[in-house]
Formats: sequence, structure tokens, C-alpha cells
Amino acid sequence: MNAKILIADKLAPEGADYLRRQGGVDVTTKTGLAGDDLIAALAGHDGVVVRSETQVTEPVIKQTMTRAGARLKAVARAGVGVDNIDLDAATRYGIAVMNSASASTITTAEHAFALMITLARNIAPAHMTMAAGGWDRNKFIGSQLHGKTLGIVGFGRIGQTLARRALAFGMKVIAYDPLINAESALDGAVRLLRSFDELLPLSDVISFHVPKTEQTTNMLNRERLARLKKGTLIVNAARGGIIDEAALIQAIDSGQCGGAALDVFDPEPLAKDSPLRKHPKILLTPHLGASTVEAQEAVAVDACKALLMYLRGEGLDGAVNAGGLRMDLTDRQKSFVDLAQRMIALVCASADELDLQAVRFTMRGESLAGRADTIARYALAELLRCNLDEPVTLINAAMIAQQRHIDVATTIAADKGEDRIAVELTTKRGAHRVEGAIYADGLPRITHLDGYGMDMVPAGHMVLLTNNDRPGRIGLVGKLFGDANVNIAEMVIGRKPSPDRAGQIAMMILKLDATPPPDLLAKLRRAEGIVSVSAVTLPHSS
Repeated sequence: MNAKILIADKLAPEGADYLRRQGGVDVTTKTGLAGDDLIAALAGHDGVVVRSETQVTEPVIKQTMTRAGARLKAVARAGVGVDNIDLDAATRYGIAVMNSASASTITTAEHAFALMITLARNIAPAHMTMAAGGWDRNKFIGSQLHGKTLGIVGFGRIGQTLARRALAFGMKVIAYDPLINAESALDGAVRLLRSFDELLPLSDVISFHVPKTEQTTNMLNRERLARLKKGTLIVNAARGGIIDEAALIQAIDSGQCGGAALDVFDPEPLAKDSPLRKHPKILLTPHLGASTVEAQEAVAVDACKALLMYLRGEGLDGAVNAGGLRMDLTDRQKSFVDLAQRMIALVCASADELDLQAVRFTMRGESLAGRADTIARYALAELLRCNLDEPVTLINAAMIAQQRHIDVATTIAADKGEDRIAVELTTKRGAHRVEGAIYADGLPRITHLDGYGMDMVPAGHMVLLTNNDRPGRIGLVGKLFGDANVNIAEMVIGRKPSPDRAGQIAMMILKLDATPPPDLLAKLRRAEGIVSVSAVTLPHSS
């Protein structure tokens, strides 16, 4: 089935061109959608590419995903900010959200630098005076950047790119980023500070490069503006709402702040009567940070590439709600994903009911260590699907487990033995454990199931039985299958002591040529000495 992708905002044509060249993709371009039209369009596509215009809000996501036949799996933002996408709602409904942050890194950093130098040298008001026929050199005396200290708030890709350009201009650079725990960066050229408040009185220019969150909204407020070095210049090419605009105007009027250059606002577009527009010491641009021909082409293509890669199960680039998922797995790691999912299906079939309380994944072997969390996420999603009616994907599996107070942990075994996986489940009714490995033949194998040792490839039509281990049980089971005209292709037997030590409990796993009919399973459950019976069908293994 072809992947159906909707382009919902105006996008550089190179993005759609890339998708159409790939084959197996149906591309629809519909811009300006809202309300029911947007919901219907989203529900009918596997993925959507947006910019900032289309509002993928919580109500839109909820109404989309509760429609019959809804197929939306991913939203790709052609750009950096995802303010127009409700991340919590997307995650809850298992929708991956990704952006193309790296594509506009250089363009956005260059724009921030252009704002900074234009503000410092009064270029914009000087130009306006010249265009009006004037000539007033003394009025527009500025300050050089060389020797000044630039404080960068947010030291990710864009912040670091800006820092390199500032260093080339002879500026001193300091930075604050709560996610970086180090004393310095860029080979010691940039000093990293422990707090935003520490950066304020040390900077001649402050440039913001952080997302808008609860923590960053109005982070430069009236109290912090009062702590600035007198005459500090402010640059914001990140997100509107990070700076208290009313307080900023007051700080400029008082001389505490020397001026500001703003590319972003809250809300956008900026109101026509905003006092920011006419202030002589405020430089404004209409959200041009990523607006270059090169960046527009790059973000469009990168967003479309990332979206199609995810829909085809080939990778997850630029994800903002995937919690460390890595889908760039080797063939061997993919085979262990397959094994883990089969293990989960088998243990779910063998247990009467799983009221989950805790799940422990243990990975052993060097080839699994780098992607242990991702392999475990696949297994967790399979486990939750076995137990819940609601849709479960790799994206929302961890959130669902957390909401249901299921304790989930992944351990990488210290020893470097053969590659193996173990899954331990703690439920209100007891515990279950399943172990598996992949040997030289490349086939998935179950080596232990709830204490029964075995060597079995979990594939095809299977029946799991436990029985009192005494003579005649195998013959009884064989006769019932024969009477039902169901051929047993393979039988694996495991044994362990019964809980009361009065005898042995054995497990039979039967691999069949066809699906066992319900009446056969009913007869097995009524048969003397049979403790439990369950059936499961798994994909065939090559």
C-alpha cells in the first residue's frame, strides 16, 4: 500500500518533488485547511508536512484519531519550532512529531548575527534617514562588536553556529544552556555559565536561541531586565514570548537596555498598532530567521525525507516526542526486535491475564547495547497491545505505561556473553519470564518460558499446554489432534517442579500445519491432567 502524505502548508516544491521521485507515495497538496476540512484530510493520510500556519491542536488530533479508519502516524514540521503542534496530544495518540532543525541552522544564525550588527551600528534608522533625503552622521554613532561580550541563551546548533561567527569578529562569548553540564565549549573558546541570571550583568549583547516552553516564557522579564549591564543590546530570533515585550520597551526608554532586534513575536503576526513598530531603538523583521532560498529548500526536503523514512520504518530523524528512540538499527538488531515481539506474544498467550505492574528488559551482548532502549520500546509496545484496547505505537508506549503506573526498566548486562534478551513481567497474579536468543542460523529462538527450558523457534500456528507430567499425556494430546485432523508439525517439551512439590508440571508447545479449531481447544481444556491451554499464531520465520 502506498504511503499517503499531505502537504498542508506552502512548501518549497523540492519537498514534494523528492517524495514523488521515491515511488510508492501518494502526495496531496492542500493548504489553508482548518476545522473539519483539516481533520478529514489528516485522517485520510499517513503523514503530513506543515510549517507554522496549520494548527495541529489537541482537539484536531483527537477528532482526527477518533475517526473511523484514521491512519495518521506522523507530523513533520518543515522548520524548527513546533508551537503549532500539540506534542502531548500527538504523543498520546501515538503520532510521531519531527522537525528539520538542522536544515535552517546556518540561515537562522546568520540572521541573528545580521540583527546584532545592524542594531549595534544603527543601520536601519540611518537608512531610513538617507531614504528620506537626510544626512545626519552624528545621530547614528554606534558601537563596534569587537571586544564586546556576547551572551548566548541556548547553546544548541544555532547558538553554537552564532558563537563561531562572533568569535571570528573578535567578540568574547559566554553561554547558558541548562542541558549542557560543562565548564566550556568549542574547545574552550566559550565559557558556559550555570544560570541565566549569571549571564545578564556580564553581557554587552544577549541573543536568545531556546524553544518556547513554560520555563522560557517571559524568561527576560522586568526583574531580569533590571539586572542587565546598562546599555545591553537584546536579539531574539528564536520564539516570541521569551521576552516580556512591554517590560522591554520600558527598559529601553529608561536606558537600562540599549536597544533590541526582534524577529519573532507573541502573537504573530505583530499587531499593526504595536508600540514595538515605531520605537526608534527597536529593529523588527517579520520572522525571517529561516527565510532564505537555501533554507526553504533544505527544510522542505529534510522534512519530507524524515517523514517518509519513518513511515517506511527506516529511521526516525529529528523526532521531538520520541524519547530517545533510534530506528537506524542494524539487521541483527532488527532481528532481535522481531524476537522480542515474538517473545511477548508467546508470554501473553501463555498467561491467563496480565494485570501489569512492572516490566524488566535485560539485554546481553555488544550488538544490542547501543540500541537496547529502542528494542525494549518495540517489546513494550507489543506487550501493551496484548493487554489494551487503545492504539499503542512506539511513540506513545512509554507514556501509556507511565499513566498506568507500570514500572518499566531496561538493563544492559555487564558481561559480554552471547546476544540474548530476557523479559520479566510482574503482575497482580504473579510473575512471568521469557528468554530468547538468535544463534548462527539467524532464527529467533525461545530458550526459557516461565521456568521451562526449551529450544524452540516461535513461528506459525502454535498451541501451548501445561499438564500434570505423568504417562499418557502426550498420547492423549496426540489422539485429540488426530481426531480433529490437525497435523502436529513439531513438539517441544519442557519440565519443572510443581509448586506443591507433589509432582511435575510439563509444558508442551505444539507447532501445527493449520489453525486449531475452537472445539479442539475446548476438548483439550476438558481433558484429564491438562492444566492450561492457549493458542497463538505468529509470523513465519525465514
